[in-house]
Amino acid sequence: MKYKIKEEQGFKYIDEGEGEILLLLHGLFGALSNWEAVLDYFSTRYRVIIPMMPIYEMPVKSANLKRLTDFIEEFVAFKQLSELNLLGNSLGGHLALLYTLRHEGNVKRMVLTGSSGLFENSMGGSYPKRGSYNYVKERVEYTFYNPKVASKALVDEVFETTRSIPKCLRIVSIAKSAQRHNMANEITRIQVPTLLVWGLNDTITPPIVGYEFNKLIPKSQLYFIDHCCHAPMMEHPEKFNKILNKFLENTILQTTV
Repeated sequence: MKYKIKEEQGFKYIDEGEGEILLLLHGLFGALSNWEAVLDYFSTRYRVIIPMMPIYEMPVKSANLKRLTDFIEEFVAFKQLSELNLLGNSLGGHLALLYTLRHEGNVKRMVLTGSSGLFENSMGGSYPKRGSYNYVKERVEYTFYNPKVASKALVDEVFETTRSIPKCLRIVSIAKSAQRHNMANEITRIQVPTLLVWGLNDTITPPIVGYEFNKLIPKSQLYFIDHCCHAPMMEHPEKFNKILNKFLENTILQTTV
């Protein structure tokens, strides 16, 4: 990735551009690079910040959604961030929901894409097997409509992660925490403008999940991208950025009328 990763007070993050803040949250097997196309497109007009989640560093006993939400809270406080445009993919969407419920006054808009929180078929129904490169490759490809999007570098990164027993334990612990925490009864309280961007061919959080989020979150609008699976911002970055840009511009008009 061409952007500089900063390290301060135990936080690793990217911070590029100036203006309104876009705070981007990656998923369980995600990385900062997952948001590269969004960063490229929006950092000329917005301040784009992407923290690296401490998924592999936290103690196994506290590897759960609460601790990750605490981490986001601590990062936002450390950077003194306000009026956030909060974007989350997969697990990152789940964390965006949890943070918003804690600090709705600090969230201007929310964007969820392939978010967990209602239902998630993790890694296509199973966790990666240690030591099997082909299995990991197949599971990573499963998250994309076009398996070619799963580059060798991405597969290698996930494979290296799954070779570590401590990392696998943390992944399983966080995944179970996410699956146990269904948010259907909580998210009806969220009042910030919310954009839902879903892959029409998502096998992990299927389209029905997008519809359910749209039904439960009062000020939400739902868009589907065809020939797209679980990570629209990676698989169809131009379409994703166009939808996001329109949402940001339209909600500015709505809030200034």
